[in-house]
Amino acid sequence: MWVLFAFGSALFAGITAILAKIGIKNTDSNVATAIRTVVILIFSWIMVFVVGAQNTIGNINSKTLIFLILSGLATGGSWLCYFKALQIGDVNKVTPIDKSSTVMTMILAFIILGENITIYKIIAMILISIGTYLMITRKNVAVSNAEGNKWMIYAVFSAVLASFTSILGKIGIQGVDSNLGTAIRTIVVLIMAWVVVFVIGKQNEVTKIDRKSIVFICLSGITTGLSWLCYYKALQDGQASIVVPIDKLSIIITIAFSYLFLKEKLTKKSLFGLCLMVMGTLLLLM
Repeated sequence: MWVLFAFGSALFAGITAILAKIGIKNTDSNVATAIRTVVILIFSWIMVFVVGAQNTIGNINSKTLIFLILSGLATGGSWLCYFKALQIGDVNKVTPIDKSSTVMTMILAFIILGENITIYKIIAMILISIGTYLMITRKNVAVSNAEGNKWMIYAVFSAVLASFTSILGKIGIQGVDSNLGTAIRTIVVLIMAWVVVFVIGKQNEVTKIDRKSIVFICLSGITTGLSWLCYYKALQDGQASIVVPIDKLSIIITIAFSYLFLKEKLTKKSLFGLCLMVMGTLLLLM
């Protein structure tokens, strides 16, 4: 059953990237992240009360709470980097780097969680790594804006923090309802996101966001909430080294939507890289 939740997480995560890309087109990425988090927080706590998990808050021990907070901090950092990368880079370039966190997560799951490393997992990591490299092809045209290739730096930081998020989250939700764990983590992300907004002095831009951007930012928040709920339910019941790669299959949905709605095209080299990433991920299910 946890495999179905993992695929559900991938579906909603794939849609999220496109909605967010449209929403942050004319909006500061940090402000957009902060607004999205408000939507996710409301959504996640509604789910907590729907399943009646609010009654188990008192059962959370200090160790679990610490790891949930650390996971939330890692998530917040990953989001801020990811959506900054999305704002200044192409979706079909940023997403592969972010999804490459799969390899690091599998290594950390082996070292920290003691999950086994099989020949299939080793081959999968190699395929995913090569596929990611092939997908990060530079444009043939010269970069004309001041941002240059900064999007790649943000995307790499996003991937690194995302891998730690998965491991910390896995430890943090042991013995805790996954919906409640998600809601608690979201509080941390919310605080972190708004602190960043005020630190960089972007709080006044909230009132300047146009209606279309607000709609897409909120929609991306809802799909993120759905993805999270599925993801942490799968992570609670399944192996992190398998749940995470399945979740990363969202890249297929993201790439497809980026082509349909954002008119971003893949080169033959990038398409081959995508195929390798998918093959590596599917190999993990064997």
